[in-house]
Amino acid sequence: METITRSVADLTVPDRSAMERVVGHPLRETQRIVVNIIDPIVPIPPPPGMLMPEGIPPEWNVYEGLSDEEIEVLTAAITKRCNLSRTFE
Repeated sequence: METITRSVADLTVPDRSAMERVVGHPLRETQRIVVNIIDPIVPIPPPPGMLMPEGIPPEWNVYEGLSDEEIEVLTAAITKRCNLSRTFE
């Protein structure tokens, strides 16, 4: 992995404009830009707290093997239990 750091104050006008388009907002003179260049072959790890598919416990697959009608009955029970069936007027 390669890391490139540049001070916004050192950028030329066209380079600064290009970077502002990349980040989506104007940059301040006091800011620095850090760019990481990675090899696409290296797998990108998931963000912290995200589960990988193989990490999902079997008991979470509550709809597996159910028919559409059974899923509707289960969803209705969950919605009622969560009090999501209330209407707000």
